[in-house]
Amino acid sequence: MTHTTVSQDEAQVWLMPVFTARAGHEAALHEALVGLQSASRKDAGCLEYTVFSDDQRPGTFVLFEGWARHEDLKAHNEEDHVKEFVKGVQSLLAAPFSVTPITPLTGP
Repeated sequence: MTHTTVSQDEAQVWLMPVFTARAGHEAALHEALVGLQSASRKDAGCLEYTVFSDDQRPGTFVLFEGWARHEDLKAHNEEDHVKEFVKGVQSLLAAPFSVTPITPLTGP
């Protein structure tokens, strides 16, 4: 069995950001996330960019995103639509959003 070494820049990157709306701001956060999802899916290297509503925690949204390379994620984070989202969404959040790096499990 041959193992190939993949540099950080060449490896896929998967993230799971979680956003919790301040009371009364759920609809505005939902709308902002839908706009971010639509724009981000067009970014180079985007493998997945889908926002989910947490069925057990109203007002909580989970984003599942994947990028072909670390460089693609870095470029995405420099896009105007991302910077504008991060700046504009602060007043809608109950707490700062968290971002959890995740790794797909591989089997035999």
